[in-house]
Amino acid sequence: MNFVEELRWRGMLHDMMPGTEELLAKEQVTAYIGFDPTADSLHIGHLCSVMILRHFQRCGHKPLALIGGATGMIGDPSGKSQERNLLTEETLQRNIAGMKKQLSKFLDFDSDAPNHAELVNNYDWMKDFTFLDFAREVGKHITVNYMMAKDSVKKRLNGEARDGLSFTEFTYQLLQGYDFLHLYETKGCKLQMGGSDQWGNITTGAELIRRTNGGEAFALTCPLITKADGGKFGKTESGNVWLDPRYTSPYKFYQFWLNVSDEDAARYIKIFTALPKEEIEALTAQHTEAPHLRVLQKRLAKEVTVMVHSEEDYNAAVEASNILFGGGTSEALKKLDEQTLLSVFEGVPQFEVSRDALGAGVKAVDLFVENAPIFPSKGEMRKLVQGGGVSLNKEKLTAFDQIVTTNDLLDDKYLLVQRGKKNYYLVIAK
Repeated sequence: MNFVEELRWRGMLHDMMPGTEELLAKEQVTAYIGFDPTADSLHIGHLCSVMILRHFQRCGHKPLALIGGATGMIGDPSGKSQERNLLTEETLQRNIAGMKKQLSKFLDFDSDAPNHAELVNNYDWMKDFTFLDFAREVGKHITVNYMMAKDSVKKRLNGEARDGLSFTEFTYQLLQGYDFLHLYETKGCKLQMGGSDQWGNITTGAELIRRTNGGEAFALTCPLITKADGGKFGKTESGNVWLDPRYTSPYKFYQFWLNVSDEDAARYIKIFTALPKEEIEALTAQHTEAPHLRVLQKRLAKEVTVMVHSEEDYNAAVEASNILFGGGTSEALKKLDEQTLLSVFEGVPQFEVSRDALGAGVKAVDLFVENAPIFPSKGEMRKLVQGGGVSLNKEKLTAFDQIVTTNDLLDDKYLLVQRGKKNYYLVIAK
């Protein structure tokens, strides 16, 4: 498998230094991508870089995932309009542990293969590096003129950012450049990869290697992923879509991919899955013939959810979706954990009722007209129940005065009332 060709047809190649493709064809290459440890979880904005490392390893090369324990204490100015908050060492260590656990799902760190992945942390080689040593060994090799010519620096100095650029951030490209030099010298790493906004930092590293010891190093970048409408990829109204189920439930994660546009689905299935070209082309043709079936979105959502979470989480997400959109059953509803239940019915009207009242048993008509006013009157509720238009926990309510007790609660806390086909209400016992 040819790594560059693989990236090219997947739309994951933005730029590379001359000679990169020849190097990869000639030998097993060690390359790295850096990850900023600003949280204890990766989000889907990192996923393109992770997939690049995954393809790299599958093509027989050796991937290094660099966690920026040192550079994370400063912050990269690329693509930023203001300086970020500095992290404490304790927070950094927690974040690094969380990210390592996630990266292990994508890369083979543990085998005896010569191209097994490694996790490196630049804090390990920066923590004892004094400022004077850094100035002597790194700073003297790269001129200020060279650093000023970088787009990430120019944008911040040309008035696009109100606060300008601190010295700390200005030195960031030297710190990242030193990472490349260190990995070149200690791990034989000849290639750094990253998003297209990292081109300036990566080429500084290659230049530092050339000026320090005459070595030759290379750069390869992928495009920054956007949505077809130009919006930012990976952001929802509630913020980032995280890989950690504590922050984004598998159901919400699945829904994110399921709801992308046709145009985005055709691009994303190449970038965020390992499906082969022939299969993707067949799926795309199928989708073109019958777009309403959303073949691409369904397969994309399945592949990414299984890859990031598990087959079990994917099946649960599909079942949960069916409850809301395809009917579903009371058995499927009862299987939902509380987090998924709340994710599925996020935004539906909610009412609180007394748990004590339910303990004694209460007629449905009293509960859903007086305690939780889902229906405007008892007469209207009676009429809807008689017409089969009311469900409690996905089971048709056969009598408007049916007794509801705490035994009916989902997760010992919730009642799901459905009025007509599309109107849901969540009643919470407190």
